[in-house]
Amino acid sequence: MYLTRQLRQLPRSRLTRHIASGNGPHYTTAAPQPAAEHIEIPKRIERSPTDLLQALASTVGRDPTAPHYKYHDDPFLIPMSNITKRTYALSKEAGRKAANWIKEEHRELFMHQEAQPPIEKFAPSMVYTEESEVDASSLQLLISQGELKDAVLVYNLLVQKGIEVSDALKQSLLELVCFYNNEEPLPEEYIEERWFMQNSRRRERHGKTWKDGELAEKLYAAIEPKTPQSYAALIRGMAKYLQCERAYALLQEANEKRIQLDTNTYNAIIQIVSFIKDTAEQRWQMCTSLLNQMAEQQLKPNLGTLNAVLECISTFGNFKLARSSALKVLPEFKQLGIVPSLGSYYYLLIIFCRERAPVSHVIIDILNDIGGKEFKVEHPKDTYFFATAMDVCRNHLHDKALAKRVDELLHTGNNYDLIGDSFKEGIYYRNYLALLCQTESIEDFMRTYDILVPNIYIPEPGIMEEILRAIEINGAVEHVPRIWSDMVIFDHTHRESLLLYVLRIMVDNRPNPELPSQQQLPKQCANVALDMYNKIEESAKRIKKVSFTGQMLGDILTLLVRGNSSFDKATEVFTYIDKQQHRIPGTPADSALFEYVEACILNKAPSQALMALQYAVENNMETTPLAKRIHEGFTLSEVHLAKLKSLVGEGFLTK
Repeated sequence: MYLTRQLRQLPRSRLTRHIASGNGPHYTTAAPQPAAEHIEIPKRIERSPTDLLQALASTVGRDPTAPHYKYHDDPFLIPMSNITKRTYALSKEAGRKAANWIKEEHRELFMHQEAQPPIEKFAPSMVYTEESEVDASSLQLLISQGELKDAVLVYNLLVQKGIEVSDALKQSLLELVCFYNNEEPLPEEYIEERWFMQNSRRRERHGKTWKDGELAEKLYAAIEPKTPQSYAALIRGMAKYLQCERAYALLQEANEKRIQLDTNTYNAIIQIVSFIKDTAEQRWQMCTSLLNQMAEQQLKPNLGTLNAVLECISTFGNFKLARSSALKVLPEFKQLGIVPSLGSYYYLLIIFCRERAPVSHVIIDILNDIGGKEFKVEHPKDTYFFATAMDVCRNHLHDKALAKRVDELLHTGNNYDLIGDSFKEGIYYRNYLALLCQTESIEDFMRTYDILVPNIYIPEPGIMEEILRAIEINGAVEHVPRIWSDMVIFDHTHRESLLLYVLRIMVDNRPNPELPSQQQLPKQCANVALDMYNKIEESAKRIKKVSFTGQMLGDILTLLVRGNSSFDKATEVFTYIDKQQHRIPGTPADSALFEYVEACILNKAPSQALMALQYAVENNMETTPLAKRIHEGFTLSEVHLAKLKSLVGEGFLTK
């Protein structure tokens, strides 16, 4: 490398002398130099802004210990609960929106263009008002850029000024307006907000949102004569926003006028058959009728046609008709050379694996067909496959081996791009972890848990309860401190059922001091109990309030006593139980008081032991075993002995 740089710096006239003087490389033969070959410069390849980063990332693979790229890789800024994940992601996009707002509001500060060629995204967008000078080329530019609001404004200005707009330009605007239903779309870069809005819409009732009588229909009326493209744009727009009856009426009108429509327009109508017809038989009859019309017009079906038909079949209430119809459709489309996408397989799972239908193993055939293959998005429903497949593995078949095959397919090539949004990703891992939790050994499960949690998936309270149940069944109390630490991070400490479950596991599964791995467990469990006690006390000042119960405090008391070094804290907890007994529902278990008395004996605290006995008397609990143990364990003074006799009487010694 050094020699090359040195030669480049020498003038051409000195180059020969430099080599001849012995400073250059030495050659043993003087072969003639070949003639210069013709160098062909390849064409420029268009690259996305992240291609270089993706190439680098592919050399190292996924790091499960690192947060998602959309979060700051800083321990204090990494979100550790589902709520904070969503909040952080939306906050980041809110920052982008604020920056964009400043760019538009103070455009005079951003008029300079230092980059060559100029970067359009960094420049303020053009502002159109009622006084703007516009022409047809302005409208054409806005339509090509997808600027719906400005395109509509410019079109209205052209109409007001009497400037003629060609039918081709009206058609382009009609397609844009129908696609977005005359509503300004959310910019593509706001991915998290779009996902959040989609998840909110899922909870809302699905119904017609098409805007009747607005610009789309006016543009359609202004185009004369009517063309197949104008019919197609309006039909697809109405179908997309569920103006179903009018969309189907327009299709029939086009057929009566012998206007040839395209395949995608028929696909849009097939998708909404379930909104037009009520019964499964009527829907299937209408669906086959539309397919026959396509055949008569020699329209070649495509993947959208297959998925539209399967979507229609998936709405059949009659599962026998649904299964038989799907089995008829698939071979016919296969003969046409149409390869199903992941969206097609998603619809098959919906059709065959219903909650109240007979068990179906169709997913095995699907995985045998697509296992090891890499997919790309070809249909909007492709991103629904993996979440639905894992749901089938867990709830329909309860099959761990199938779930692992689905997970292997997900991590093949770039298939993870088809996991969908964060909502679907959460559903996928929720079902995956719950199934492994129920079917794998606790050690194998915890290895998977360590890989996925918390950067890829954060367990919801229901899944955390499943994990605790698995720990309880396996008696793996050594995992409880780790799980409790995660519960604190994931903000599950206000879930009373989870707190009681954690306490019950630690109390019922007493560590074995003879095992080296469990010698520190009593102290760790005591720390968990004390931390829980402090957090419940702190929660009294918050909205998410957790109230103490007698059972809960009794379990905390038991664990503090077993921790050996926590007698002072145990006494503090018992004092709280004693003073607040009229406010606390329920009482501690008899065993909790007995273990506390044993701790009082070890720590030579007869007064505390007598307080425990008095509490038992006041709450109608079993007192004889406590009284005997206090009498046997202490050398009581006359004052303490008198107190003991006043609580249980003098006859307890003869029992």
